[in-house]
Amino acid sequence: MEMDIGMIRGLGTLVVMIAFIGLSLWVFNRRRDRDFDEARLLPFVDDHLPPSGQEPAMRSNGQ
Repeated sequence: MEMDIGMIRGLGTLVVMIAFIGLSLWVFNRRRDRDFDEARLLPFVDDHLPPSGQEPAMRSNGQ
């Protein structure tokens, strides 16, 4: 069986299409909602208020 460039491109397209469909099903799966809800809030984890009576900690800029 001889594989020409068209066959290789076709197989590559098929692999990418299967990966896209699999990733889409994984992302839009209802069972993953809780995980994604937690991940969506990760950038705000450090933005909590300091305990009352304390000054907010200053971050070092590395200089």
